[in-house]
Amino acid sequence: MAELRLNSPKVQIAVLKAEVVPNLVVRKTASLPSLYLLVSICLLLKTTKSSSQLPRPSTRPTCRLLHPSPSSAANPLPVTQPGPPPTAPLPAVTHYRERVDRRRRQAELIRKGQEIRTNQSKPANTLKKRFWKEVSIRTSPGMIPNLQTVTQARDLDHYFRNGLTAPDGAYTILLDSRPVRNPQTKVPLPIPLSKSHLATAIAHEWDLLTSVQQALRAHLTPLTSIASRAHDLVLQDATTASLEPSPVSAAPHASRTIREDIVSTLLPYLDTDTLLCWAPPSPKEGDLTLQVVPSLRDLQVRAAEPIVAYLTSSIWPGVQLNPSLEEGSILPSQQPAETRAIVQGWMSGLNAWELVGLERAVLAGKSLCVGARLICEWGESFKDVRDALRSSTSYKEKRFGIEEAAQACSLEVAWQTGRWGEVEDTHDVDKEDLRSQFGSAILAVSGTP
Repeated sequence: MAELRLNSPKVQIAVLKAEVVPNLVVRKTASLPSLYLLVSICLLLKTTKSSSQLPRPSTRPTCRLLHPSPSSAANPLPVTQPGPPPTAPLPAVTHYRERVDRRRRQAELIRKGQEIRTNQSKPANTLKKRFWKEVSIRTSPGMIPNLQTVTQARDLDHYFRNGLTAPDGAYTILLDSRPVRNPQTKVPLPIPLSKSHLATAIAHEWDLLTSVQQALRAHLTPLTSIASRAHDLVLQDATTASLEPSPVSAAPHASRTIREDIVSTLLPYLDTDTLLCWAPPSPKEGDLTLQVVPSLRDLQVRAAEPIVAYLTSSIWPGVQLNPSLEEGSILPSQQPAETRAIVQGWMSGLNAWELVGLERAVLAGKSLCVGARLICEWGESFKDVRDALRSSTSYKEKRFGIEEAAQACSLEVAWQTGRWGEVEDTHDVDKEDLRSQFGSAILAVSGTP
């Protein structure tokens, strides 16, 4: 029996046939070189088959990139000087003046940009120009020396609309040679001779304007608007006094006068007066609520007591002013009917300038008590009351001015902003606007004898 060699072509073909190509058929007459070629082919097939069974590497990336730029490794620099880390940056301290200057610069840049965008070939709008160069004050003599004669003639409206101001004359504000006029009556706006400070302030107000368009905005000309309002009331009061009341004017549906409109508008502020709206009492002992000393209610009562005492003793004697909010209620309670009648009669008896100043102060501070206290402190007709109080040894109060009135009206806002902070461009703007309105009311009612 011949020995079977493991490395012979026939044996290798048999092994490969069983592992790689089971369907392979080999002829018995095949020559030896063809057998060796067949073995090489089978080995190649075996290698290819074994390599195809290996697990293929995953083509999915191990991390998900959120940007299309290729990632690059950082190159750390060597530490050349050891030491503590730098301190955290602190915000720059900005003052009120710096914020105002920054806003002015921004507004100027916006204005220049708007001018550049406009068509330069077209002429500029006349409202954007200032046609006057100088502002001056002229003293105008009274046109009619005897006002009683005109009253009997019952033609006051004609004379007032043609320039009559007062028997002894008045101030007139001039823009070069053009007088500042009342926007309602279109006549030169007269300022009484006793109100020289108001005339100077109105002239300065017009001198600060840069265009006619600014003069049409009431918030830029508060003194001119309050003087025009008082002039309209003076004209209407003089015309109404010269005419006999008719049944038609007494009808309920008849149109009311400016004085009646002002009184009916200001009287409801007495029931919801800011000075008399106090916060709820402090929580009792043992309550987990955070107690603040002094509380908001304590500060409000402390600010309201001297104002209420002044009004109930010197201006409205015997009047009872109750807090607007009862304990545990959010709805204001109405003042007694006697109090409302006395206050209404007092407002109806004010002269035109004082009533208009009271209207400006009450609408700005939302407090009739603070407005009345401010008018009584600076009004011309209350000079005797002030002199009598200051002559007494028990009177030790300082003068009630703009700052005192603003603090009394905005006490709750100041208390809240002191605890939680102030909102820029909101609280600071309201604060300055409130003081501006009180200042215009003082200039309207004050005067020199």
